[in-house]
Amino acid sequence: MSIIEKALDKNRARQPSPEPPVQQEAVAEPTPAAPEPRQEPVSRQVTIDFAWLRKQGIIVPGDQRSSVAEEFRMMKRPLLNNAFGRHAAMRVPKGRLIMITSALPGEGKTFTSVNLALSMAMELERTVLLVDADVARPAIPRALGFQADLGLMDVLSEPDIEIPDVLLRTNVENLTVLPAGRPHGRSTEILASDVMHNLIDDLHDRYEDRIILFDSPPLMATSEPGVLANHMGQVLMVVEADRTPVSTVERAMHQLDSCGVVLTSLNRATPGIGMGGQYYGGSYYGSERDHAAGAAAR
Repeated sequence: MSIIEKALDKNRARQPSPEPPVQQEAVAEPTPAAPEPRQEPVSRQVTIDFAWLRKQGIIVPGDQRSSVAEEFRMMKRPLLNNAFGRHAAMRVPKGRLIMITSALPGEGKTFTSVNLALSMAMELERTVLLVDADVARPAIPRALGFQADLGLMDVLSEPDIEIPDVLLRTNVENLTVLPAGRPHGRSTEILASDVMHNLIDDLHDRYEDRIILFDSPPLMATSEPGVLANHMGQVLMVVEADRTPVSTVERAMHQLDSCGVVLTSLNRATPGIGMGGQYYGGSYYGSERDHAAGAAAR
């Protein structure tokens, strides 16, 4: 071996061995976070005055069984069956949207709305939203024994006010209240607007176990309930016995033609008197439109 070759070998021995290539670790793609469950948007909790309910003869959750409680247990069953039938084919489209109204003021629609809401809230696996849609003469907060300011009309008319600002959780489990809010001079047009339609759809679609009850104005007092009925799956018509003329009930019923399911309740009727139907402690509950007219004629 020449001197030159020996020098080259010696130089190669001094060169550091090449390091093996660094293996790049695979970086896992971040797993998308599971969407958080939709929470009921509520601004605050209000306390229903149970003593005030008893004074008015309204159902009190947790109290002993009463004739009023039994009446509303029977009254709510057809409404719930229409909304939550065991088979999809049995369910009324949008049957969870229920409007309670009457032909004239003072026939007991708010009394009926509050009792139905309290009775339905006692159902297992059901939640109830009670909406005070009688924006000219709101009565739900007073009937339940608390005060409210902002509500439905404020959400519909003020872009900066949203449902979480006005929706009220109560001390009755599964019962939430949406007050009427401040009066508005164009309430009929607002209730007929796309904003109202979208709001109702959102309230309806947010939870599948939710019943939404609307305490609406009397049909003969304003055009608002006729507009509201366009959005409903069911309407409950309250008729006061021995007071409301047949012709008045018939005219009122014409405003409900857009709703396919109209049930009737005869309020303050004499127990035990019937028209081919039944009375439950003074209240008649039927499923045909002509029952209301017949009841009023007695």
